[in-house]
Amino acid sequence: MTKADIVNEISKNTGIEKVTVQKTIEAFMETVKDSLVKDKNVYLRGFGSFIVKKRAKKTARNISKNTTIIIPEHFIPAFKPSKTFVGKVKNNVKH
Repeated sequence: MTKADIVNEISKNTGIEKVTVQKTIEAFMETVKDSLVKDKNVYLRGFGSFIVKKRAKKTARNISKNTTIIIPEHFIPAFKPSKTFVGKVKNNVKH
């Protein structure tokens, strides 16, 4: 599902104009990004959390050049779904 699909679905279900829904979704995503950049996690009860994870310094191999490189400690954004969210997906997804 793309952002456009989400905008269409929300607009259809709520009766709110697509332009308004798109602006709201864009503002939400910007707010989440800005919060994570400031090292502030975002918690959405019943949905999940957008968090910043710390990756430790590690040694890696460049196989083509047969050399060792050091990857410094760094931070990455991550999403951790709530238990209820995980439970719904676990019980309803069919392969």
